[in-house]
Amino acid sequence: MIRLNLPDFQIKLSGTAEKPAVWDILRRRYVALTPEEWVRQHFVHYLIEHRGYPASLLANEVNLQVDNGKKLRADTVLYDTGLHPRMIIEYKAPDIPLTQKVFDQASIYNLLLHVDYLVVSNGMQSYCCKMDYDRQEYLYLEEIPNYQNIQQP
Repeated sequence: MIRLNLPDFQIKLSGTAEKPAVWDILRRRYVALTPEEWVRQHFVHYLIEHRGYPASLLANEVNLQVDNGKKLRADTVLYDTGLHPRMIIEYKAPDIPLTQKVFDQASIYNLLLHVDYLVVSNGMQSYCCKMDYDRQEYLYLEEIPNYQNIQQP
């Protein structure tokens, strides 16, 4: 797999050369190692080990249901201690550019979750914006905030 612009971590691999798998510490099982999953695992470890996010408040592959019965899945969601969603993180493979379409995808999930932060990452670049619902705008942050700096609603 390609080297990312995220810190390395102790990777646990399994499976075969044809079907490699990586240990997901949030789902507590091995999952197929795709380029997007490579980014997800690096980013989750970055949040936990370098930004102080509690693993117990993060969830991968969060199922969302729209009124019309369509099912969506957010890549990673951060919850507060009351289990209200606070952040949506959307991943792409390292070779996928982070275009407006990627932000639009995260925004669709946000229509359902109404979070304070949206993050997109392809492992090479990562962007975070803080939502301001009163002013109906968002502010791009210079970096992913430390968990302790995320303001409680």
